[in-house]
Amino acid sequence: MAKKRPQTKAKRPQITEGEVPVVGAREPCPCGSGRRYKACHGRAAAQAATELVQRPFEGLPGEGDWVALRELVPAATVELPLRDGLPEGVPSVTLATVLPMAWPALRRDDGSVLLGLQNDTASGDISRDLADTLRRALTAPVGTPVEGRRAPADGPRLQDLLDPEGAFEPVVHEGFEFWVPDADNSTPEVAASLERANAAAIPTVRLTGVDAAYWCETPDKNHLRWVMPHPEEQLLDALARLHAAGRSSLGEGTRLVGSFRAHGLTVPVWDLPSGVTAEDVEKPAAEFAERLAGALATDAPLTPEERRARGGLTNRQVTLS
Repeated sequence: MAKKRPQTKAKRPQITEGEVPVVGAREPCPCGSGRRYKACHGRAAAQAATELVQRPFEGLPGEGDWVALRELVPAATVELPLRDGLPEGVPSVTLATVLPMAWPALRRDDGSVLLGLQNDTASGDISRDLADTLRRALTAPVGTPVEGRRAPADGPRLQDLLDPEGAFEPVVHEGFEFWVPDADNSTPEVAASLERANAAAIPTVRLTGVDAAYWCETPDKNHLRWVMPHPEEQLLDALARLHAAGRSSLGEGTRLVGSFRAHGLTVPVWDLPSGVTAEDVEKPAAEFAERLAGALATDAPLTPEERRARGGLTNRQVTLS
């Protein structure tokens, strides 16, 4: 029988808790414990990665528009101001609803950065995942996309990287020509991708008189979807008061049909006749905002009719995220 080789007791590297890097689940943990990563420091990382942050955009300027661009708007861009200013060689950072090939981010040939919003994320905190992608995009080689990955559990969030006083002003586009500087002279592959994306885009317009309200056109009817920042229970009470009083519409032929939840905010939805345009609902939406403010300020118990109206609204409520 072969003799057993004596085992040497090499000194394990001393790594502090905050320095343990992320490795494969079945690899030895870098802390030197001798256990696999998934059974050691990977446990905390996995828990942090799956813990859902209900309002990932809370605290950012334009939280309602962040939610709308993530869930409702096909094609839009926003210039993002950074807390510490733009790095050398990066002329601009632009948030985009969707990027070609569903890339998480793209460093363009001129050094500018496009950050995609409507991508699947690896953790329960969209803000942390987007911040990780943005940091890597700022230093990526020009002309290259940035691949997705699981963000470090202790990494920064968008709230740490973006200017808290900066404006958030979405520009809604009819199509995705913003993907390429010169769409007319793009390659056949890019042209085909643009054509497919443009064909699937639903015409959408952001209202100018109220915050985070988006009109969209569908074949049978149009809709207004309005992301509101108010606490859900208080908002539903206020909507029920207006609905019971016959004051929840946006004009003749329009109807408040329900709401959905998205990233911690409530989004009431109105059906509009197919002939009603975004311009047509600007004034009615502003008038509704005034009525809603009055209803939100009321704390009297709901009447039986208002409770029935509230029940109807909540029965038609769904959660997107």
